[in-house]
Amino acid sequence: MSATSKGFSPAALGRRALVALCALAAGISAGTLSARAQGLPLIRDAEIEALLQDYAKPIFQAAGFGSGRVTVRIVNNDAFNAFVLDGANVFVHTGTLMQAKTPNEVIGVIAHESGHIAGGHMAALRARIAKDQTRVLLTQVLGLGAMVAGGVSGGTSGRETMQGGQAIMQGGSNIIMKGLLAERRSQESAADQAGLKYLTATKQSGRGMLDTFERFKQQEYLSADMQDPFIRSHPLSVDRLARLSQLVAASPYVNQKDPPSLQLRHDLMRAKLSGYLETPVAVFNRYPAGDKSLPARYARAIATFFRGGPGALESSVKQIDAMIAENPDYPYFYELKADVLMRSGKMGRAVPELQQALKLAPASPLIEVELANALQGSNDGNSSKESIDLLRRSLITDQNGRAYRLLANAYYKQGKGPEADAMTAQAYFYEGDVKQAQIFAKRAQPRLRAGSPEWLKNGDIINYKPET
Repeated sequence: MSATSKGFSPAALGRRALVALCALAAGISAGTLSARAQGLPLIRDAEIEALLQDYAKPIFQAAGFGSGRVTVRIVNNDAFNAFVLDGANVFVHTGTLMQAKTPNEVIGVIAHESGHIAGGHMAALRARIAKDQTRVLLTQVLGLGAMVAGGVSGGTSGRETMQGGQAIMQGGSNIIMKGLLAERRSQESAADQAGLKYLTATKQSGRGMLDTFERFKQQEYLSADMQDPFIRSHPLSVDRLARLSQLVAASPYVNQKDPPSLQLRHDLMRAKLSGYLETPVAVFNRYPAGDKSLPARYARAIATFFRGGPGALESSVKQIDAMIAENPDYPYFYELKADVLMRSGKMGRAVPELQQALKLAPASPLIEVELANALQGSNDGNSSKESIDLLRRSLITDQNGRAYRLLANAYYKQGKGPEADAMTAQAYFYEGDVKQAQIFAKRAQPRLRAGSPEWLKNGDIINYKPET
């Protein structure tokens, strides 16, 4: 039985692949709404985001990105992968952060993805797909026309004409897919070279980038369902890897090492991700009791709490307090202590810990949101104003759906219904639920002061029309 008789002709496969890419392009264009609305399981963490910002900032500057134009987002997925969907975000999997042993490996990945943004590769892909959609239609029309002509004429010549029509459709789709894949390979090579240029400009080694690609080169011999997503989205070739190796070796900074302080922060990040994302059993296996390093103690303190049972909170807090005593200027140990306290319902005890964390990291909007949350849950009648001030300040630099919801809650408690509805509308809009956002915006706007910032923002939500 032939594949064609079952409906799986090469032409059909080509069309399906192209349709899938078209769907991707449609998703890319919806940049107004959050990535979470597009189905990406994003996570937020003040410590990890601060570290990734320190990794990315020099690279982004070397790439010519304006301040704040591009953000590194964290996707909760244990596979090694990173990607871009637009010109404003670099998405990095938690699996990448946990598997990368050095800061330089993550920095190399960010540099490569920055090359895609600087090269306008996603826009080029969308344009290519739009052009290829037209070509698919043309080949379909030509092929179908030949097949119809063959059917009408009948006989041997008619059958030959029909076969010729099938060949046109099959050949056209194959050519389109080959061209698209060739362009992808060209883009990947260009991103490599751009990334290495940024690393050299910032006096960093390209060895981390090379180590990453060499690690995944062997996966090309595995079946697609066994490959890591990174290798499927970043196709390699022997020539490309050889060229990359030559460029890395030629850099004057090829042997440049990560500073020990940065390596420690990297190890703390990996430990924190392990503590929060892996089972306690896995954490204790990865970081056994005999390991007295700070990252290992960090991971175990988190896992101790999540293991539960009698005394789990007290034991976790004791371990965290010991780390704080040794590192009194590290804000994120105070943040961790506050987190386990809040998860145990002890909001009031968490407030001073978050106040100290914010004192040590005053530019952290996520810690401001956590402090506002603790204040609201502490049942302190005087905390509403402080909570509102913290949330409004956090939203100046960081759009956060949780901040909007906490702000709505604070306004409801103050009896300010219109303001609460306005914040709820903005929370839904940020999260990508346009329908619910418009319901609350229509409820809020008539009761807001005309011309006020919130009145204008809710008007924008009401008038928003999603791209089709």
